Amino acid sequence: MSIENTLLTSGAAITQNFEPIKNICAHFNAFHAYANDPHRSVETNHYCSHVNNDVRQCLLYDSSERGARLIGVEYMITPDVYKSLPSEERRLWHSHVYEVKSGMLIMPNSAVPQAAWELAENREMEQVVTLYGKVYHLWQTDAGHKVPLGEPQLMTSYTADGQLDFGIVEKRDLKFGTDYKRKRTARSDIPLPTIHPDADRTWSET
Repeated sequence: MSIENTLLTSGAAITQNFEPIKNICAHFNAFHAYANDPHRSVETNHYCSHVNNDVRQCLLYDSSERGARLIGVEYMITPDVYKSLPSEERRLWHSHVYEVKSGMLIMPNSAVPQAAWELAENREMEQVVTLYGKVYHLWQTDAGHKVPLGEPQLMTSYTADGQLDFGIVEKRDLKFGTDYKRKRTARSDIPLPTIHPDADRTWSET
């Protein structure tokens, strides 16, 4: 970034109010699949806040580093809200059950001892496992695009073994010092919610 833009950024941080992004209270990392091409996967860092007790909203980035690119948005809603939606709308949403239970979905942490963090993370996962998500990626960085091109792309989550090469999950774990296999075991007691039949349509239609 140029010196001028660096100075402008620093000045804005002092003089302007950034309250909406100060509401971010959780960082999740997982992998999304393109709804129209589920063989394409994208590692995604979610920075999420609560709109209210029924709705969360997340800014999606291609990394957790300074200078990361904003690549999309995700909304998460409770089962009651999801069931109230029209059938055609429900088809755009995905479940989080497999992401949670497989250990793929993590909350990166570098400050709290692992055992203590695992307890806090599992409490959060007990909520997330019940939620439905609707996610659009605006920037196809996996395709090498230098800027956001084309229309927003509806994305989805993974729902079963064999849909994603977990070799890329292992590489992610090395980066964050996590272990999806350990998390899978640690989450074995998290209850399995019933997934609405209208969700995860990418996988039922392929």
